[in-house]
Amino acid sequence: MASQLWLLRHGDAEPHGVRPDEDRALTERGRRQAMAAGAALRALEVRIDEVLTSPRVRAHETASAACETFGGGLVPELHEPLSAGFDGVMARELLELREPGAHVMLVGHEPDLSGVAHALTGARLDLKKGGLLRIDMAGGEGLLRALARPAELALIAGMAPSEL
Repeated sequence: MASQLWLLRHGDAEPHGVRPDEDRALTERGRRQAMAAGAALRALEVRIDEVLTSPRVRAHETASAACETFGGGLVPELHEPLSAGFDGVMARELLELREPGAHVMLVGHEPDLSGVAHALTGARLDLKKGGLLRIDMAGGEGLLRALARPAELALIAGMAPSEL
C-alpha cells in the first residue's frame, strides 16, 4: 500500500529584516494561502493522518491555519528537522517509521521541499509560497501525483484567486 507525502510550503511571510528569520510571521495573504490549502484538501476529500511542521513561525502558522480549515481535529506537530536542511533521505526515513499507507503532510521551506520532491521523484520544480504537492511512495520509490500553486488551490477551495 502506497504512502502519501504531502508537502506544503509556508505562505507569504513578513519581509526579511523585520525580525529574526525564525520569528517571521505570515502576512494576511499568507494566512489566506494556508486556509486555501486546507480548504482545497477538504474539498478533494483527502485523508491526512499526521501533519509535521517546521518550528519557524511562518511554517507553524501555515500548518495551523491549513489544519483548522481542513478540519478533522488535525493538530500540527513541530518537527525540528523541517526548519532547515530537510532532504529526501530524511523524508524516506520519516515515512518508514509510519504504518504502511500513512498519509503525512510536511510544512516547511524552500529549497528543502523542492529538493525532497526531486530526490524522491526526479522532478525538478519550484514550489511557490503556499503551494502544495503530493508524492506517492511505494517500495522507496516516489511518484509525483499533484502540484498546485496557491491560485489553483483557491479555485479548488471555491475561492477566487484574487481573494489571496
